[in-house]
Amino acid sequence: MSESPMVMADNSDPEMQRAYENARATFRYFWREVAWDRRRFIPALSLACVKAPFSDGKQGKSADRAPKAEHMWLSEIDFDGEFVSGVLMNSPNWVKTVKKGDSVRLPPDEISDWMYAISGVVYGAYTVNLLRARMGEREREEHDGMWGLNFRDPTEIRLVPGPREGASLKSKFGDEPADADEHPMSENMAASLEEHITKNPSLVTATSDRGWTLLHQEALAGSAATVKVLLEAGADRDIRTHNGKTPLQLAQSLGWEKVVALLTSR
Repeated sequence: MSESPMVMADNSDPEMQRAYENARATFRYFWREVAWDRRRFIPALSLACVKAPFSDGKQGKSADRAPKAEHMWLSEIDFDGEFVSGVLMNSPNWVKTVKKGDSVRLPPDEISDWMYAISGVVYGAYTVNLLRARMGEREREEHDGMWGLNFRDPTEIRLVPGPREGASLKSKFGDEPADADEHPMSENMAASLEEHITKNPSLVTATSDRGWTLLHQEALAGSAATVKVLLEAGADRDIRTHNGKTPLQLAQSLGWEKVVALLTSR
């Protein structure tokens, strides 16, 4: 897909505002899946993008009645515990200050949606599914065909893949399922990580060019099982990244309560 389809929405729409809020509240599940995918030898995500509003600084509506913000998708997503960064996928219709291919950076509380796809099946997509729910069957089929993805039931938001093949944890328009707290791969990865550390203890202290240790990465990804393994192996819970973040601060930034509990217990 060379460019993502765009559908205009009225920012005064209360249901759309709720969709924005739900997307922000569950962004951690998007980031966790992206973080897990980076571990895989063969990536599973065919798409991972975040939507955000852009404007030229104008308030209200202009003479041509264009909304004050244009919501567009970003790909190549990264997150450092403070800012979401990515590359603009869309060519703006009226915004002049950004263009397709620009690198942008914004705090997570300014995003308006997120979605990723595994084997063509879409997870997230709060605003997209709200709009799909308002479409007729034929219009919805045309919309989905433009994306080339399987959005399935527009009234259900899939947050994460389930522990069994073909399963997923779902909610009605974004109500968070209670068992979405730990990634299905987490326990298996913990056992594997323990073996790797035994063979190569330097994994615990190695840092990236941004000053990130494996504990920083696992804390931000919300993996309690692997955080526990790293702490038991002597990982420094107080070490800071180059931008001053501790593993605890990273876990707190996305509300990973189990990880926060591990990092605050001594």
